[in-house]
Amino acid sequence: MFKEKLIIIITLVMLLCACDMQEQPTQLAQIKEQNKIRVGTLASASNYYQAVQGEQGFEYELSQAFAEYLGVELEIVPFFNLSDMFERLENGDLDLIASGLTYNKARAEQYRYGPTYRTISQKLVYKQGRVRPRDFDDLDGNFTVIAKSSHSLTLQKIKKNNPKLTWTESEEFDEEELLQAVIDGEIDYTLADTHTLSLFRRYHPNLSIGFSVSHNDPIAWILQKTKDDSLYALLVPFFGDIKQSNQLYVLEEKYFGHVRQFNYVNTLAYIEAIKETLPTYQPWFEQYAGSLDWRLLAALSYQESMWNPRAKSPTGVRGIMMLTRSTAKQVGVTNRLEPEQNIRGGAKYLTKLIKRIPDRIPQPDRTWLALAAYNVGWGHVNDARIITEQQGASPDKWADVKKRLPFLIKKRYYRKTRYGYARGDVAVKYVDNIRRYYDALVWLDENNAITEEREPEPITELSTDTDTKPKLNETSDVKSETSGAQTEKTTSFN
Repeated sequence: MFKEKLIIIITLVMLLCACDMQEQPTQLAQIKEQNKIRVGTLASASNYYQAVQGEQGFEYELSQAFAEYLGVELEIVPFFNLSDMFERLENGDLDLIASGLTYNKARAEQYRYGPTYRTISQKLVYKQGRVRPRDFDDLDGNFTVIAKSSHSLTLQKIKKNNPKLTWTESEEFDEEELLQAVIDGEIDYTLADTHTLSLFRRYHPNLSIGFSVSHNDPIAWILQKTKDDSLYALLVPFFGDIKQSNQLYVLEEKYFGHVRQFNYVNTLAYIEAIKETLPTYQPWFEQYAGSLDWRLLAALSYQESMWNPRAKSPTGVRGIMMLTRSTAKQVGVTNRLEPEQNIRGGAKYLTKLIKRIPDRIPQPDRTWLALAAYNVGWGHVNDARIITEQQGASPDKWADVKKRLPFLIKKRYYRKTRYGYARGDVAVKYVDNIRRYYDALVWLDENNAITEEREPEPITELSTDTDTKPKLNETSDVKSETSGAQTEKTTSFN
């Protein structure tokens, strides 16, 4: 009798447990019920940061797109070290980690990786001036990486075949802080991912690459390793959709498209010019920027003339903003060699170009399109937009138009356009350069790394800007590599 009662009790308990298991909501159901997804990320320029215009970052925008895909709100949770972030994931306080982390076999035993959506490489970096190390045997100083990071896991794997390899691990610094420590001479070497390194070298060109430690490491989001597939199952179609729709490419172009190429001499010269030359003209950039960011105006000017008010190109554009004669007339500039007038005119012209961009196009795309128009003219940019639309891409996204601008040098394309041949390939490089200059200037300005302002030096013996040769000695003019601002062209685009 007792045995029968015990069997009944056990059976009831098992049934109750089974019911409880059936009623346990899935991770996706909990996210839907709470109407939010909690995403952890390391705070950095490539992942997530607070800007004047609000929250920014590649991983932030990608996470925002996934939240919209699920139909819920995004709760982004920034961290400053990996240990805390992974601990929160294990405790169930995060739904996933989106932080540009690479796949690692050892980490995959404990966590679940989502689909790969980018690849990066790991580089050993050092400060310019030291002897370049070609492999780990050449290291002769302090070698520090982030504790429990992908870099640490990579070194652990390499050490199996290189037992003499040693390094220090730190939880006190993030990747950018370690790079800064190399610049400051506090450590001698560290590892950096290519995307972080590209962003950092915009304003620290003295950071050099010794050698590649890894190649094409896959990046993926990370989830808890459980039997609950509800959230993971949606990551696969989500990444498939954003790749097919070109949304992922547009996002990569926004954050990394302009920093893929690095020129040490050019970047170093720019940083020096910011400190030595810019303060002379900065008051005028600030005064005449209007609705523009003065730092964007200054970056444009550097691309045009390297802040040389006497600059002249073979095509006849002149001055610190490199205005054509007709453009100067449109914006009320009577003497293109007078820097204040030229800056005022260049600011006015760029503002006019931005206003001509269709209202439906958001920032920053409208600014990048306007900058391209400053270089080759709005008519040619519009021709590229028409080609973009004809090929099924978006004429309102710089990332898509950027691909088609170089088509304007090919006869099979430009012969069908309204304005014909144009060096669209140069315009693309032109905009990328300005974006790099702008990013570096913003960082230096916000970190108070620009020297104090000086009074502008007057340029003497200037004539009015007429067809006659100016009194200024033209042998001292500098020829710009850019074509300068173009005359405005009109065309319609709906």
